[in-house]
Amino acid sequence: MRRPRLALVPGEPAGVGPELCARALARNVDAELVVYGDGSAIERAAHAIGVALPAFQAVPFPHPGVHTFGAPDPANAVSVVAALRAGAQACLDGICDGLVTGPVHKATINQGGIPYTGTTELLAEQAGCEVVMMLANDIVRVALATTHLPLRAVADAIDASSLRRTLQIVHAALRDDFGIDTPRIAVLGLNPHAGEAGHLGREEIDVIEPVIAALRDAGMRLLGPLPADTAFLPAKLRECDAVLAMYHDQGLPVLKYSGFEQAVNITLGLPYPRVAVDHGTALDLAGRGTADPSSLFAAIDTCARMAIARASMRA
Repeated sequence: MRRPRLALVPGEPAGVGPELCARALARNVDAELVVYGDGSAIERAAHAIGVALPAFQAVPFPHPGVHTFGAPDPANAVSVVAALRAGAQACLDGICDGLVTGPVHKATINQGGIPYTGTTELLAEQAGCEVVMMLANDIVRVALATTHLPLRAVADAIDASSLRRTLQIVHAALRDDFGIDTPRIAVLGLNPHAGEAGHLGREEIDVIEPVIAALRDAGMRLLGPLPADTAFLPAKLRECDAVLAMYHDQGLPVLKYSGFEQAVNITLGLPYPRVAVDHGTALDLAGRGTADPSSLFAAIDTCARMAIARASMRA
């Protein structure tokens, strides 16, 4: 295919997103980047950190609020969210082949009068589909059966229907977005030692094992349920293409320890590839030129590869 065209959304203008985008636009990359956002915020950030910014394509969403590094202005909430929606719509309409997003500041968006739980949720609602969150680096891919829930609520949230759908979405994405013909997914247990045959909880016996068995019968290659304390050993990881963790802090600490700077956040299940940085707005670093661009670079490269893989599947 031609070089993939990616919608690049900087996110919160007071954070590090604009300067990371400036570094990305100044970098040689095998993709066409189109900024959906306020180009002046990127130009201002580039000037502040001393990056020579080349000419770039932009679909403008000017920020009406004050531009001060480290100090988010709720007046910019509408333009930040509008840029996200427009970049996503460009992907839905086939204008762009994938979406790369910088960090947003959820509290500021809510203070600006927009009820906002997260970009993943916004994109899923806009596309009208179910999604799964996956974080990945060069060492491991970790998908989540549940995301931002208190531990007290996790067990009740894991039921057969949702777990089955999550595994189906992960399997399809590994095949279509990563080009893995027969993906192998390691499924973690919920309880210590994967329940110890029911002595440490019955969720594995009552929910997780029956779902795994049914999907194996349907042709999926699934390992588990595995004890989480040994599933991430290098020898175990070599046996799988992704790990499904039952809750946020079961899998993500391992991934972030193994390579936080290069980690990316991928939304599986959308009609287009979406990859985000795996860090926040870093308001304390904004405008200083010290923010590490590795995650955004990895997000762009990952999104481009996913777009190419999807095009190859359609060919």
